[in-house]
Amino acid sequence: MTAVKIIKVLGTSEESWEDAAREAVEQASQTIDEIHGVEVEDWTADVENGEITGYKATVEVAFPVRHE
Repeated sequence: MTAVKIIKVLGTSEESWEDAAREAVEQASQTIDEIHGVEVEDWTADVENGEITGYKATVEVAFPVRHE
């Protein structure tokens, strides 16, 4: 049986929520090995003068716990 660790990562983008989620996974994968899955927990945005100026995605990243 494998234990899985889950962490939350916040990605940001000026383009879209999808890009923000992708950024979160790309950044997490630089320091986390063997990411097995992600779940987008929340989509939020910054708004100025009635327009969205920044997109944010809170992503849960799942990866196996290592026993070294």
